Amino acid sequence: MNNKDKKNKTGQIFKISGLEKVVVNVGTGRFSALPNFEDKTLPELVKELSIITGQKPSARPATKSIAGFKLRAGTVVGLKITLRKKRMNEFIKKLLNIALPRVRDFRGIKRESVDANGNLTIGLKDHFIFPEITPELSKVNFGMEITFVPKIQNKEKAVELYKELKIPFKHG
Repeated sequence: MNNKDKKNKTGQIFKISGLEKVVVNVGTGRFSALPNFEDKTLPELVKELSIITGQKPSARPATKSIAGFKLRAGTVVGLKITLRKKRMNEFIKKLLNIALPRVRDFRGIKRESVDANGNLTIGLKDHFIFPEITPELSKVNFGMEITFVPKIQNKEKAVELYKELKIPFKHG
């Protein structure tokens, strides 16, 4: 038994994930023009993202004002969640086994989605593919970006890790 294998309570050997973390990002820029964004829309985004991931997101404010985009410094432009260990594993299982199969016309993830450092980034157009969200009761529709960050900083080794994790890549 090498250092990557450990025995659980029943004596079965399972591999420890080679992932360091999973980062979930949601941009709120298109919602910021809505009236009462800070009072109504932002709490709804936080609530639904918390339900999906099991962890409360942190608000990411703009660092400087940009007049062309009607953006002021301090305005929330995104929400970010960093998942590690148990929450990360639960989220990955839910994403791979329940959410991705619910995506319409899903053919797999392109291998080009893995960058030179081995990070895999998946973009989702809406959050209704997660089973905890009821489209009829949801007041907002948002997409998200999910980034898998491996401990390995090598593209080829990271792709092999993702294959072990059964991430569905496109064939060809």
